[in-house]
Parts: sequence; structure tokens; C-alpha cells
Amino acid sequence: VQLQASGGGLVQAGGSLRLSCAASGRTFGPVTMGWFRQAPGKQREFVATITSRSSTNYADSVKGRCTISRDNAKNTVYLQIDSLEPEDTAVYYCNLRDTNNYWGQGTQVTVSS
Repeated sequence: VQLQASGGGLVQAGGSLRLSCAASGRTFGPVTMGWFRQAPGKQREFVATITSRSSTNYADSVKGRCTISRDNAKNTVYLQIDSLEPEDTAVYYCNLRDTNNYWGQGTQVTVSS
């Protein structure tokens, strides 16, 4: 499985971004897709996940500002982030879990104050 993330960029605080991650390859069983992020000097942290049944889960730090969704026909997961804060600056990584765990290459999100 390969994951291709896109949609990152430089945005002012208060703005919005929509990240996309397209998966290719064969998966096995129920698939959960999600986003994690890693800020400079920090460990990678959970942001949001969505299961094959579209059950969602969010980190407290983004709850109310993020919406994760998926298009199963396109094998794509999206992350809409609103009211961006400088603390959201990080490399955002797409993740897919079936019987294995896969990571995308990351997309940089930079929020200026």
C-alpha cells in the first residue's frame, strides 16, 4: 500500500486547509485511515482517525476545528482544519491500518501568526 498526501502549505492563523491522502494498493480487512503530525523537536502525535464504518476520533487539541472524512470509491481520506493556530505547524502524516500499518510521506503545514 502506498499513501500520497497533499494539501499542505503556508497559511495565516485563523485560516483553513484541506489535506488529502490517496491510497493505492491492496488492503485486507477493515481499513482505518487517519492523520498524525510531528512538530519540530516533538514526537509524532495523533490527530484524527476514521474507520471503515466512518466512525471518527479526534485529538483534544483539534476537536471542534478538524473534520476527517473519506471517499472509499477514491480510496482517499481528507482532513479539513479550520481556525488554524501556529501550534498546528507540523508535518502531517497520513496513516492506513489494515492487517499492517502504513505511512505516507508527510505534508508540511505552516501557520504564521
